[in-house]
Amino acid sequence: MNPILILDYAGIAVFAATGALAASRKQLDVIGFMFFAALTGIGGGTVRDLILDVPVFWVVNPDYLLICVVTAVIVYFTAHLFESRYKMLLWLDAIGLAVYCVFGAWKAYSVTGSPVIAVTMGVITASFGGILRDQMAGEPSIVLQREIYITAALVGAAAYTSLVMAGLPVMTAAVPAALAAFAIRGGAMRFGWSFPTYKARPGRKPEDIP
Repeated sequence: MNPILILDYAGIAVFAATGALAASRKQLDVIGFMFFAALTGIGGGTVRDLILDVPVFWVVNPDYLLICVVTAVIVYFTAHLFESRYKMLLWLDAIGLAVYCVFGAWKAYSVTGSPVIAVTMGVITASFGGILRDQMAGEPSIVLQREIYITAALVGAAAYTSLVMAGLPVMTAAVPAALAAFAIRGGAMRFGWSFPTYKARPGRKPEDIP
C-alpha cells in the first residue's frame, strides 16, 4: 500500500476517534458516535477537495467512511476506560493535526503545484474537522484557545512543502514535518505556549481626530 495512503487512513482514524470521544462526553448513542466520528474524520478533507475542485475523497473511496464507523464503534465500547476523555481527545487531535496538515499539503501541492496553496490547504485540512466537531458538540472551539494550534499546522505544512521543493522524497519530507507539527502542538498543551494576544485600546474621541 502507498505510504501516503496509510498516512491518510491514520489521520482519518485519529480524527474520527476525537469526534467519537466528543460524543462520549455528551453521552450519545452509537449512531451519535458514528456521526461525530465521520464529521470530524472527513470534514477537513471534504472542504479541501471542494476548494481544490477535485472529486471528494470519501465519495471516490467509501473505505474512509468505514474507518470512521469502525473507529466510532470501538470508542463507544472503550471510552469509559480513559480516566480523562477530554485530555485524550486533545492529544489525539494533536496527532491528527500533525498527520493531516502534511497530507493536505501533499494533496494540494500534487494538484496545483503551488506552495502557497499547499500550505493553506494543509492548515484547512488539519483544522476544519475539529472546528466542526467542537461547534456541533457545543464545546469551546479548539482554535479559539490561547494555546498554539493553527501555528502548529502551518509549520507542519510549510515544512513538508519546503522539503519536497528541496527535492526530498514524499515520505522523507512527511515524517519530520509531521513530527514538527506534533511537537509544537504538544508543547503548547504541555507548557501552555501561546503568542501575545491583542489588547483592546479605547478609540479616539471625535474631537481628537484632526
